[in-house]
Amino acid sequence: MLSNDPVETFRQEARDLLEQLEQSLLDLGQSPQDTDLVNSAFRALHTLKGSGAMFGFTEVAGFVHAFETAFDRVRKGETAITAPLIAVALAAKDHVSELIAEPGRHAAKGSPILARLEEIVSNVPAANRNAAQTAPMVTEPSASLRLWHIRFRLPEDALALGANPLLLLDELRGLGECVVTANADAVPPVEVIDPEVCYLAWDVKLTTAAPRDAIDDVFIFLKDGMDLSIEALGADTEKTIDNRGLAPLSEATAIPSDTNEVVAPAAAKSARTTEAREKASSSLRVPAERLDELMDRVGELVIAQARLSQLADASNDVNLKTIAEELERLSSGLRDTTMGIRMVPIGTLFGRFRRLVHDLSRDLGKEVEFLTTGEETELDKTMIERLADPLVHIIRNAVDHGLERPDRRSASGKPAVGRVRLAASHTGAEVAISITDDGAGLNAERIRAKAEEAGLLAPDAKLPEQDLFRFIFHPGFSTAREITSVSGRGVGMDVVKRTIDMLRGSIDVASKPGEGTTVTLRLPLTLAIIEGMLVRVGNGRYCIPLSAVEECVELPITAETVGKGRSLLNIRGSLVPFLRLRELFRTEAPPDLHQKVVIVAVGEQRVGLVVDQILGNNQTVIKSLSKLHADVETFSGATILGDGTVALILDVTHLVRFGQSFENRLRAAQAGRAA
Repeated sequence: MLSNDPVETFRQEARDLLEQLEQSLLDLGQSPQDTDLVNSAFRALHTLKGSGAMFGFTEVAGFVHAFETAFDRVRKGETAITAPLIAVALAAKDHVSELIAEPGRHAAKGSPILARLEEIVSNVPAANRNAAQTAPMVTEPSASLRLWHIRFRLPEDALALGANPLLLLDELRGLGECVVTANADAVPPVEVIDPEVCYLAWDVKLTTAAPRDAIDDVFIFLKDGMDLSIEALGADTEKTIDNRGLAPLSEATAIPSDTNEVVAPAAAKSARTTEAREKASSSLRVPAERLDELMDRVGELVIAQARLSQLADASNDVNLKTIAEELERLSSGLRDTTMGIRMVPIGTLFGRFRRLVHDLSRDLGKEVEFLTTGEETELDKTMIERLADPLVHIIRNAVDHGLERPDRRSASGKPAVGRVRLAASHTGAEVAISITDDGAGLNAERIRAKAEEAGLLAPDAKLPEQDLFRFIFHPGFSTAREITSVSGRGVGMDVVKRTIDMLRGSIDVASKPGEGTTVTLRLPLTLAIIEGMLVRVGNGRYCIPLSAVEECVELPITAETVGKGRSLLNIRGSLVPFLRLRELFRTEAPPDLHQKVVIVAVGEQRVGLVVDQILGNNQTVIKSLSKLHADVETFSGATILGDGTVALILDVTHLVRFGQSFENRLRAAQAGRAA
């Protein structure tokens, strides 16, 4: 259910603002002269301050106000962007997150952060600044004060959208001495008042030494939708404000100011209000649970549609067939639309790792350039949520173990700055995510020695390099010579493998000594509905994910058996090993005369799966297996067919691994009997 709690709404919006702030700060570290990034960070702070005060987060509002005040010197060009400034600003951002998550528990941590921030932006050591703060205040001469006449009327829908005019007036009072007059001329009779419409306008006389920009900042997020006039009445003004009467705002439709701002006519105001409302209603925040429930309903609809289509095919009723075809078209469209709603650009996940790399490079004393490509690639939201931890482990290992220290890189002729690239792309019905570093690469000999020491590999075993690299995903396996605060204990990469297996994905590792390592994750687009190939083995029916299927051929009656008893097929000059599913599943029903072979891709390998019959393609709604079957890795789930029966969904990667292990045991048993 969507929460009606305004505090929870604020927390959700604050998370988005803090993420925007973090990305702006990290970008500033790369492009310190970009004023748009400075303004983006400042806007995020300003919004957080106002929203925090509005929802009762006074600690947040106070801390962010001080943060914003210090950062304002950056915005005005008085302080340059430096690495220490970015570091302390990120620490301040983290502190705001703590204040929002646990109010009242972390307030004391803010003072040292603000002190360090102020020291950096003012270039004044903390000791000197404290001494200056204890010195007597020197009052600015009255000549530096200026009188401003401010008139404003908020948009009609401002209250409904969360604006609070009292906060605006408080901010103006914070700039200097104010005389505020409310204009109620536009307030209608009480019986027709809409409580969500703002009818009041305000006239403000402000005496302040602050510049015009400070006044503009008060209205920075409302200027496009409100009537606003800011007029300088005098450069040298007595501190006492003349409280003479002002013309109603409704009568002053064009008040000149030093920036040529005018109050918009009523027609333009109405148009802007309508446009703002349309813009606000163009997007909707929906809880993830509702999307999951919708996906379940669509899955049930797909199953019901399949049953109806099966009945229609067996019937001679033309009307029934027409209805079944129409329902199939509509359910297919609804499925695609629902899937589209759940798809999220993977860039929302990639952005989190910029901070990770930034902090790692600082902690490890390594200069790292972090590059991302393919951020627009879309993936199911569930997949993105579960991918966060595996990618953290892989990137952490790439920076800590993969990249050499700057002196070693320079000695080997490499740039001192290491590079980590995170890329995503669509490959058929899958998404490939690769993490590449230009470090020293994996040491195959060290991995082999560690595997033999751990008893995972026989000393005389011959293993392809790619299979050898897979040992890094074994629990507790590590070739690191020293344990750091980041990695080296052999934990983490096994979590990566386990998570990717749960997502029905695969992992490929490629590495060249001295050039670097690439870890590629291949994942299905979604975990809810997939296109599958339905096959029959004996009396059982099974579904093979269509994304893994490359082609189908007929099994020769006299299938060749060559080389150590392994079953092989000659597919256009290439030998492809095949597994007989009848043997793996211990099927007792007699085999079909003409069996078929489904060629599937498992990483870089091609393997044939021998079945009795290929029944065709279908939309497969994935149902999870019970906890009792959690350890059955050869099946990733089940689906309900049109006739109401259940078909198991094959996990191709685990099935092939199990089949190869089965054949190895079978050959070993045969060799034992022969001896």
